Amino acid sequence: MHPRTEATLEKLRQIQWFGCVGIHDTKAAEILCSWDKAIKSCSSPEWEDLCMEAANQYREKLIEKSPERFHKWNDCMLLIKPVVQALVREKTKQIIAENNLPKVFIDSVDWDIIHLCMEAEYADVYPPGFFASQAYWYMKGHFPCGWQGQFPKGKLIVY
Repeated sequence: MHPRTEATLEKLRQIQWFGCVGIHDTKAAEILCSWDKAIKSCSSPEWEDLCMEAANQYREKLIEKSPERFHKWNDCMLLIKPVVQALVREKTKQIIAENNLPKVFIDSVDWDIIHLCMEAEYADVYPPGFFASQAYWYMKGHFPCGWQGQFPKGKLIVY
């Protein structure tokens, strides 16, 4: 694992996740007011498609820039995924228990943080983008969970 990826994980370990959910502390995103709305938003086909498309576009850029490095994607994913999943389980355990959150929540967080780490791992080939911007909201104590409007115009939805 690249030191840049390890540093990303360390920053995530040090913060309190979800400490500002529902708090209207920004105008840069649409803030939801409940876990029910956040879960509905993060499980919407539109949001899932947007996240999948962001991951696919990043991989396409990697193939263009460095096919050799891209061919190591799966090996890299095998190293990163269990580390991320352990961290996500640790950081979400309490919020899941307190709010009886469904599996789609942890799946969404896993996807975001795994892809954030993959962007960090390959940042020397192609700059981080969509998932690094998601990480900003995790760092601010929110849960990024949707998009309002036609991407890239519009606004991120967070809880």
